[in-house]
Amino acid sequence: MTHTEGKTMQDPVLVEVIGSALSSIVEEMGETLVRAAYSTNIKERRDCTASLFDAAGRMLAQDEGGSPLHLGSLMGIVDEITRRYPAGTIEDGDTFIGNDPFTGGGSHLPDIVLVSPVFLDGEITAWVANLAHHADFGDRGHAHIFQEGLRIPPVRLMRRGELQTDLFELILLNCQVPHERRADLRAQIAANRLAVTRYTELASRYGRDTLVAAAAALLDYTERRTRAAIAKVPNGTYTFADRFDCPELDDELDLGVTVTVHGDEVTFDFTAPPQVRASVNVVWTALHAAVYYSLKTLVDPDIIPNAGLHRPVTINAPRGSVLNCAEPAAVNGRSETCQRVVDLIHGALATAVPETVTAASNGANTGVHFSGVDSRTGRYFVYLETIGGGCGARLGKDGMDGVQVHMTNTSNLPVEALETEYPLVVEEYALVDDSGGDGRTRGGMGILRTVRVEESDVHFWLDTSRQRSQPWGLFGGGPGASASVELAEGAQPVEHGYTRLQPGDRVSIRTAGAGGYGPPSDRDPDQVRRDVAEGRISAERARTVYGVES
Repeated sequence: MTHTEGKTMQDPVLVEVIGSALSSIVEEMGETLVRAAYSTNIKERRDCTASLFDAAGRMLAQDEGGSPLHLGSLMGIVDEITRRYPAGTIEDGDTFIGNDPFTGGGSHLPDIVLVSPVFLDGEITAWVANLAHHADFGDRGHAHIFQEGLRIPPVRLMRRGELQTDLFELILLNCQVPHERRADLRAQIAANRLAVTRYTELASRYGRDTLVAAAAALLDYTERRTRAAIAKVPNGTYTFADRFDCPELDDELDLGVTVTVHGDEVTFDFTAPPQVRASVNVVWTALHAAVYYSLKTLVDPDIIPNAGLHRPVTINAPRGSVLNCAEPAAVNGRSETCQRVVDLIHGALATAVPETVTAASNGANTGVHFSGVDSRTGRYFVYLETIGGGCGARLGKDGMDGVQVHMTNTSNLPVEALETEYPLVVEEYALVDDSGGDGRTRGGMGILRTVRVEESDVHFWLDTSRQRSQPWGLFGGGPGASASVELAEGAQPVEHGYTRLQPGDRVSIRTAGAGGYGPPSDRDPDQVRRDVAEGRISAERARTVYGVES
């Protein structure tokens, strides 16, 4: 250990300062990507993330604006790059691209990851990476991954700062909206370049050895803090089961988890059916991302999200199952299943940490996809939106209404932007009355969105859950309302969520609410009256469920 390294390891203030600087780098990288992007899904909905890894591929920082599930598209990609490209063959200015869940670099194909090494003193000292969801592959099947888009293993997109135009054109040729992809990928390249510059500037101030030692100290600190938080959870074995539905499946799937807490370590053992010919299978990286997020929210939300958090955690799921699928399983809708993984863990640990769990949230990442040809431009368009829903109630606070929950963290697409960019009209956008579960604290309400199409032969696909079940409540709280979809009269539904729409056809999507917490009889009557006045519950419900006259 050098003198500088020893000083860093013994100087918690310096470690904190450098840790904050690393976090600032990923935040600036993420903002640069959003501002430079062309597509609405990135520039408006912020369906992207930025991260920083050490030389060994251990995550040091992820921007707070990204979705927790995006960690599943980042884990392991550095390992795969260094496996494919031996030491000495990677050079300063190189950038690698990947999206394939089964060869490293993704958890579903729309999430395209760009990774660049940071060289200091001739050695790779860190890696910067960003991910963007490219809303492109519309009108696809989901029986297996070969139907879901172009698979890209981690390969070199830039060599010594020069774009590999043959590979770039190959990727664009396989996209339905290539002008968007071209601009968005260039925005990702620019974001990585900025991050490399910022890390190099930081190294010029503190020195390479100090940065390396501080990064290791940050991981150790996060591990100690995570272990201390786990140790406060009562030792024991906790189980929970739930059923999962989606439009692609005729039957529901039984999912379960057993959580074993022993001292300062925790093990998650999942049960799940074999992988299915539908898009809702989950690769192991996405499952791990869901578990790490869940643990963090329950034991210490302020823990720094880096690889130190992962060390006290063991995760098991049957290989070839819905929760740990093998090639060639389809995975495009894996976020629906990962949302349910979070609910499973909260349900299992409800009795162990009742003060931090939430009742079931809407249990979905409701994705609506409209695609077709826009006659105004003559170009193909793909509109993707993930619509929020109810957030589960907590011990001392109502669940939030109409929000993205848990594994997703995207914004809604403003109606003005949607109608400007696409041949679609939003006729209604509102909260769903009485959709939040009753309780001492109330579950959040779902969202109603009605969209009218303006072009012929518009392909519509729905990706959702909780249509057959209701988000459950806790400790006497009531369930939230289920999700539903209504097609206009004359629209012809196609099996498993697919529909072909014509001009004037409408689709109304209602997302699920969320469960309540505690018995409704314990709710403050004045709060019930405020709920009625603010439109959160009906006067009839206030009277029949809560016994309060409004």
